[in-house]
Amino acid sequence: MAVEITQQFTFDAAHQLGVGAQENLRVHGHSFYVDVTLKGQPDANTGVVRDFGQVDTVLKSVRELLDHRLLNDVEGLGPPTLENLARFIYARAKDKLPEVARVKIARPSYGQSCTYEP
Repeated sequence: MAVEITQQFTFDAAHQLGVGAQENLRVHGHSFYVDVTLKGQPDANTGVVRDFGQVDTVLKSVRELLDHRLLNDVEGLGPPTLENLARFIYARAKDKLPEVARVKIARPSYGQSCTYEP
């Protein structure tokens, strides 16, 4: 029996893209909404896949790398697209939480989202 749990977090950041509409060429900001989903077998004793307190601690450290930053300057991110943000968050979360199965990042004000699931 596999179970999935999801922890959400948000961050606000600016970026500049070299492609697309003219507005992308200027520095601009967004509010990003992230769902990090873990999948695994619940522990026989505790009944949980992973304690949400542990998940929250790891995701706060990931959030700190991105929140109120110019994403173009974040080391290891590459061009600050939704696709690269999803991969970046996945890699950092997976490093500390091996149960991470996927990351979804959204910009609701634009009706856009990206899900990364290797």
